[in-house]
Amino acid sequence: MSIPEGNLPTVGVVVLTMGNRPEELNRALTSLLAQREVELDVVVVGNGWDPVGLPASVRGHFLEHNLGIPAGRNAGVPLVKGEFLCFLDDDSWFLDTDFLEEAISRFDSHPRMGLLQPRITDPTRDDDPTRWIPRLNKRTAVESSRVFHVGETCLLMPRHIFDETGGWAGGFWYAHEGIELAWRVWDTGHHVWYAGDMRIGHPVVDQRRHEEFYRLNARNRVWLAKRNLRWPFSWMYVSSWALVEATRLRKDPDAVRQYFSGWLAGWREIPWYSTPRPKLKWSTHLRMLLAGRPPII
Repeated sequence: MSIPEGNLPTVGVVVLTMGNRPEELNRALTSLLAQREVELDVVVVGNGWDPVGLPASVRGHFLEHNLGIPAGRNAGVPLVKGEFLCFLDDDSWFLDTDFLEEAISRFDSHPRMGLLQPRITDPTRDDDPTRWIPRLNKRTAVESSRVFHVGETCLLMPRHIFDETGGWAGGFWYAHEGIELAWRVWDTGHHVWYAGDMRIGHPVVDQRRHEEFYRLNARNRVWLAKRNLRWPFSWMYVSSWALVEATRLRKDPDAVRQYFSGWLAGWREIPWYSTPRPKLKWSTHLRMLLAGRPPII
């Protein structure tokens, strides 16, 4: 995707917030507006909050009710223009002013790349969680590679590929929407890239702070399989993850009960509001297998 000489690449940026972190939101927007050599169109989506006090070049979009994280991001996409889309959470910030410029240059050099996630790091600490590394091999965070899920706090992708994927899984509310988006990018014939040499700032927080963390993770894991995987991979994927989580949580009976409550809800409830999406192509299952991450775990 070559950029005509003399023209800046255009990026539509969706910043999602509930309005409860004003200092962090200001930090995110300040770092975003400092990006060089790109033309930005920015909207702040207020999930149950009316965005106020924004910089003059940033528009706000008020969602009267909190729609959840993926649906909130989807709501911002039609409001911004740009050949690329960037999704930025309000508690993340750019550590380098040439981040977007550099990321876009990589799409130009690698036309089969459909989505880029940078390395997530807290520059004030030296104990970044290994869960921020979106691959099975977590020995080092700085190694770049193809991946099959992403940490959603900062992502960049060509807009036409986002449109082809069908967007975020709005009904998920929270958890695993990044896995579905990554799988859908692979289903377009492109791949997802983890850029370990590029950085985005994010504070280290306990992911279990969400009241329904275990329940939503289990429910959405089942929904992920029901929506995307073909039989028998759907059953194999859900069963293997149930075994993994039961082993991890065996010393916390309350967490185990919450997890399996969500697991059962995933089978009983419908994970979409209207027409379900087609399953991933058989060829995508095979590509994932050959790339080292079969859709089993």
